[in-house]
Amino acid sequence: MSSNTFPKARRGTKGYDPAQVEDFLDDAKRAYGAPAGTPAVLTAKQIRSTAFALRPGGYSTEHVDAALERLEDAFAEREREQAVAVVGENQWYGTVRGAAQEILDRAARAPRQKFKRVSGLTRGYHLGDVDDFCDRLVDYFQNGLPLGPDEVRRATFRVVRGGYQEQQVDAVLDAVVEVMLAVR
Repeated sequence: MSSNTFPKARRGTKGYDPAQVEDFLDDAKRAYGAPAGTPAVLTAKQIRSTAFALRPGGYSTEHVDAALERLEDAFAEREREQAVAVVGENQWYGTVRGAAQEILDRAARAPRQKFKRVSGLTRGYHLGDVDDFCDRLVDYFQNGLPLGPDEVRRATFRVVRGGYQEQQVDAVLDAVVEVMLAVR
């Protein structure tokens, strides 16, 4: 195992466990190199949700995250090509348009009503932060204003009592990334 695939985290900062990262990269190489038609053992969505343990002396999180984003992009492109080969370009893009419309419908809801809210005793995403980001999504989907998958992946929101349900917001952000990668 190579111990210098990525730079180490700065001194005093934890980084991703190198053994876990290396094992994942080996699995990803095998999955990507599998012959066409082989059932997917790793998908772009799984790459997006991959997490590694943090430890002193680990790999720089910024460098590994950037590599994972590139890997996700490559898997998404391959998945798109395979789906288009099976169902045809028109059906594929029709499915993607449908997903984009669902996202747009949610993002365009009235302020403070875009997602389920947690109780006042539970912490969730700040309504204003999420609503502001949803406005950017509406501008992207309706008006073609620039917004990239990396910006969606890195979206962060303050956490407050009585906010939006985090899992629901995160699921929609994942769907946004999937749509963006599908039409690249």
